[in-house]
Amino acid sequence: MIGEILALGRKMYDTKNWRECHRLLTYWGRCICHAGGMGELYRFFQQTEARREILGRNPFLLEQVTRAFFYAGSTFATRKKLIEEHIRLMEERFRSEEFVRFCVYDAHHTIWEPQEAWKDWHAEITFGPGQRKEGLSSVVLYLDGRELYQIMFWLGRDRQGETALYIGAMQGPNTENAKELVKETTKRSHRYRTKNLILYMVQAVARAIGVQHIYAVSNRGYYANNHVRRDRKLKTDFGAFWEEAGGHMTEDDCFYELPLVEPRKTMEEVPTRKRAVYRRRFEFQDDVDAQIAVHMKRVLR
Repeated sequence: MIGEILALGRKMYDTKNWRECHRLLTYWGRCICHAGGMGELYRFFQQTEARREILGRNPFLLEQVTRAFFYAGSTFATRKKLIEEHIRLMEERFRSEEFVRFCVYDAHHTIWEPQEAWKDWHAEITFGPGQRKEGLSSVVLYLDGRELYQIMFWLGRDRQGETALYIGAMQGPNTENAKELVKETTKRSHRYRTKNLILYMVQAVARAIGVQHIYAVSNRGYYANNHVRRDRKLKTDFGAFWEEAGGHMTEDDCFYELPLVEPRKTMEEVPTRKRAVYRRRFEFQDDVDAQIAVHMKRVLR
C-alpha cells in the first residue's frame, strides 16, 4: 500500500523540474514518517468507487495531509480528520452523480449570474491546485474571466459535533487595476462591497448545504504569514472584517463564528435619502439568495 501512496506523488509533481523533484522527495519522506496515518487515509478513499475516482483525479488530497495547510497549528491527525469529514459530508449532501464533480479540480458550477446584461460577471463553486493551501473547495466571483474575489472553505464538524462550513481564506483581486474593478462591481451591486458580496454568497451556499455553523480563520489562525507586512502590520485584517460581518471570536482563537444570515437593516433604520439605494441593494441580495438556492437544489440530495 505504501508503494501505491508513494507512486501517486509522481502524478502530483513534474519531475523534469528540480524544485518539483525536491517536493516529491519531501512528500515521500513525510509519507514514510506517517505511514500508518497515510495508510488509513488511503484505505478511506478505497472504500467506494466514487472516492477512488476522486483520489485518482485529485491525488493532492494526500499531499495536503502531509503539509501545514488549512489553518495555523494544524497537525497531521487534524488534517486527516478534516479531509475525511469534508468528503463524508459532501457524500451525504450531494447527489451521487454530483459528489465526484464537486471534489475534484477544475470542475465549475455556476451559482449566480447578474440579471442585467453587463460584463462576464458571475460566481462559481470551483477548485484549483492553487487554492489547496486554504481549503477543499471555493466560491469564486469572476469578472471577464479573472478571479475578482474568492473564499476557500471546507466542510466539517465543530467541537460540539455539529456540521459547519470553515472559511480558510478570503482573497481579493491581484491585478494592477484592482481598485477600479472593485469600485465598478461595487457600483453594480448598489454600493454593496464586493468582499461583502462574496461572503454573502458563501453564507447562502452554507444554508443550502444545511450546515449549522460558519467559522472563519482569524489573523492568528491563518496558515501562512503572507497577510502580514515586514513591519508586522496586517495587509488584510481578517478579524476586523469578520466582526464587521457580525462574527465573534470562538474559544479557539484560530476561528471566528459568523452568522448564517447577514444582519440586515430595516428601512426605518436607513436615512431617507439612502432608502432607494438600499431597496435596490436588498432586491439584488434577494436575487443572489434565490439563484444560489435554485442552483444548489439541483446538485444536493
